[in-house]
Amino acid sequence: MDLRETEIKSDLKYDGEIIRVEQETVKLSNGETAHRDIVHHAEAVAMLAITSDNKMILEKQWREPAKSVLIEVPAGKLDERDKGNEIHAVQREMNEECRYHAEKIKRIYSFYTSSGFSDEYMYLYLVTGLTPVKNELPRDDGEFLQLEEYTLAEAKELVASGQIEDSKTIMAIQYWELMEK
Repeated sequence: MDLRETEIKSDLKYDGEIIRVEQETVKLSNGETAHRDIVHHAEAVAMLAITSDNKMILEKQWREPAKSVLIEVPAGKLDERDKGNEIHAVQREMNEECRYHAEKIKRIYSFYTSSGFSDEYMYLYLVTGLTPVKNELPRDDGEFLQLEEYTLAEAKELVASGQIEDSKTIMAIQYWELMEK
């Protein structure tokens, strides 16, 4: 069965700093039409950053859509400075957010963050061999972070207790747990 949908037309509804929203009219595989609201977002990177003493770096940051402080792995979107290069974005974000340079960078997974309405595509990396940066890059305007380090057991407890609700962070912790087996 062919599940493909064919775009008939697209109407721009919003064009902001971070997202663009379009409403598409599509032809379904059965010949009927439907509407799809699509949020366009830049590709992004996230990092499972493991320190030399085997702790993971996590950030506490206010997230307005969740109306809460969330605990997350370091992450950020690719922008013009990266020229489509995820590794460059990993190093840049590690500098901006954590003030570290990573000696070793290994791709873990890549995935759509919420494919029901968004085209945001994320690359999750394992970064190790962390050393403090010599030249700190400025953080994004309005970005306020609190950095903390956790053992695997502590991170798993944060997930189990519901203190970590962020999907990319849960995925990173589960990968770390599999690595340790």
